Amino acid sequence: MEFFLVSLLNGVSYGLLLFMLSSGLTLIFSMMGVLNFAHASFYMLGAYFAYQISTAVGFWPALVLAPLLVGVVGGAIERYGLRRVHRYGHVPELLFTFGLAYLIEEVVHLIWGRIAVDYRIPEALDFGAFQVFDSLYPAYRVFMMAVSIAMLGALYWTLTRTRIGLIIRAALTHADMVQALGHNVPRVFMLVFGGGCALAALAGVIGGNAFVTEPAMAAAVGSIVFVVIVVGGLGSLAGAFIASLAIGVIQTFAVALDWSLLDTFREVGWTGEAARAIGTIKLSQFAPVLPYILMVLILIFRPRGLLGRRDT
Repeated sequence: MEFFLVSLLNGVSYGLLLFMLSSGLTLIFSMMGVLNFAHASFYMLGAYFAYQISTAVGFWPALVLAPLLVGVVGGAIERYGLRRVHRYGHVPELLFTFGLAYLIEEVVHLIWGRIAVDYRIPEALDFGAFQVFDSLYPAYRVFMMAVSIAMLGALYWTLTRTRIGLIIRAALTHADMVQALGHNVPRVFMLVFGGGCALAALAGVIGGNAFVTEPAMAAAVGSIVFVVIVVGGLGSLAGAFIASLAIGVIQTFAVALDWSLLDTFREVGWTGEAARAIGTIKLSQFAPVLPYILMVLILIFRPRGLLGRRDT
């Protein structure tokens, strides 16, 4: 029971971190129709900016300043880069963001080097929050979940209860009408792109010290983010939330479990040489592949995703 509860909490915390990362990409795609291949790079920038700021003034200012700085960088990239290629169609946009990801990675190499930096969990949160049978559950994991849930609530309130949220949702489907009513739609797009980058950076701030802050961290989560938005449905925040939690829990349990396929084959009566050869593989070794298997199944049986409204 202790193993189940701890693994479930770890899976939920990881899933909420994935949602924080994927929600920004979902917003950008919903508004602009752009699949930003560099989105995970802004996650990496958030972690590195937080590391740099925290060494000077501490973790708590970094928690606020790093996402804001990355949001400004993202807005500038949309205004002076992405907007210029937008008129030429989706392929130039994809190529632009694909090249941007490599450019950001090289900038990180030049400034911070190629090895992991010493970005640590703050001492104020480095303790056990509560008892799970014989284990103490880390307070920082609880903090990660709390920040993710607070972000979800703030995002929902902004999009459904504020004037800027009304303009954003209107620009999603009736951009020409919003422009005719006197709103600057390109500026709205710039703010949404910057806001999406800031959400990715916030995930980097709270995830960089919980895992590891290194130049390869963008590549490690970049593909998973696209799996999340495809499984949840392109453009659906609710779908991204469900898919993030599902993938987080599935991967966490798969890594934690030490089952071999041979045990399963024996239960179904398959004990041949092929079963013994394949059975040496453990479920934990399949963990990195499981999200992609889920994505393939979704694309086969429900191409729109779980809650997607667009055909994919």
